[in-house]
Amino acid sequence: MNAWLLLRRLRGPAFLILVGFTALLNQWGVLSFSRSWPLYLILAGIFGLAERAVMAAAPPPAGYPGSYAPAPYGQGGYGGTYPAGPVYPGPAAQSAVPPAGTDIGSGSDGRDSLADPDRRS
Repeated sequence: MNAWLLLRRLRGPAFLILVGFTALLNQWGVLSFSRSWPLYLILAGIFGLAERAVMAAAPPPAGYPGSYAPAPYGQGGYGGTYPAGPVYPGPAAQSAVPPAGTDIGSGSDGRDSLADPDRRS
């Protein structure tokens, strides 16, 4: 088991032990719960420093299996050939701009079809 995982697994039980310890001190009248918050911050800081020390000492992780370095921009990323398939013709040669004088929002009778109260549902 790696050390970082061990520290992560010990964090919860350590805080539970600290809660029990502060409850015991509260029962004895030594330290109340309202004044025990620095102990929790100290414990969290100790675990944070320990985790950073473990991560700094560990070797860097290896890449994913089968990983590759991406190709530089403009040189393509796919080195194989594409399978042969049907060639689709482009869209029909139609103008995207309607002819001049055409009312786009009107129906064939000249009324605005979107503002017609009979069409509303």
